[in-house]
Amino acid sequence: MIGTGILSLPQQLSSLGYSQAFMPLLFGVIASATLYPMVWISSKYPNDNLFRINEILLGKWLGKFINLFFVIQFIVFIAGIISNYMHLIQSTALQEQTITGPVFCFLLLLVYIVSGGIKSIARFCILTFFLTIGMVYFTHWAFEKGDMSHFLPLYNFFSVNDFYEALKRGYLSILGYELIMFYFPYIVDQKKAYRHTLIGIWISILICFITTAISVMYYSEWQLVNVEFSVLNLFKAGEFSFIERIDIFGITLWVFLILSTVAAYLWCAKKGVDSLLSKKSKAYLYILAIIIFFVVKMPFSRDFQEKLFIGASYVGYMLILWPILLIMIYAFRKKKQVQL
Repeated sequence: MIGTGILSLPQQLSSLGYSQAFMPLLFGVIASATLYPMVWISSKYPNDNLFRINEILLGKWLGKFINLFFVIQFIVFIAGIISNYMHLIQSTALQEQTITGPVFCFLLLLVYIVSGGIKSIARFCILTFFLTIGMVYFTHWAFEKGDMSHFLPLYNFFSVNDFYEALKRGYLSILGYELIMFYFPYIVDQKKAYRHTLIGIWISILICFITTAISVMYYSEWQLVNVEFSVLNLFKAGEFSFIERIDIFGITLWVFLILSTVAAYLWCAKKGVDSLLSKKSKAYLYILAIIIFFVVKMPFSRDFQEKLFIGASYVGYMLILWPILLIMIYAFRKKKQVQL
């Protein structure tokens, strides 16, 4: 769930000013509520992923059409995450170089991880958690220099539009838990899937809450609006005698978080292609990686790319609400079978 989104989360929530500090907790409540329909519909088809469930409940052709839509969304979403990370590297460390080489190397590593299957991705995610959780320590300097009075008064905004804007842009930072509908058949203890996923969600929410709360303490309202990747700038509040740029150290470690995020999405996209073509092949993984490379390197302006990637992210909200529609169709079919 933690990719590049959390790096700019305070900026995404800046329409609320200092009142943004507690928004991640609201995100956690929404994520907990929307997770339940996902697990419920998946539990009715314990051996099938969402691509297969779509075909069962919607019919073969409509199901495949929806699956194609999800695969395209995954590809653009992955390209958006990689592009944002490369933009971060280019703007901070490689200002005089192109991103072609780093993108190519990143995709090679990504394909290597995903080619090992869901177990390989799960092991990499566990490794990533223990490698990167220590970065929370880097924010303690900003906490010490911050001003607690920024928290008060609570919720001092009056515009519904500001709240909606913050909710729409900020919630993108915690997307990722919806992928449980695709790897649910591989979960060993499916009866505890909801509880275990909730634990994972609230660990991520806690990290988001810490970063936004410290950002509110450390930055002015103007800085919350205008400082890009403000979480990395929190690292600069501290100093080591043996490291000059702590933010560069953070960017380097962050590649593990980016890889773990996009690896899960790429695995899902590959499963989607398997479903569409009714045939499994490792070649699809390489084809998807090539497509992602060209999407990242497409010859359009940065503004156009950002609009495209944000649009794909907003489409991801459809995936969160999709299980509710499937549950309605499932209940209707069940009722019809009982009447017959």
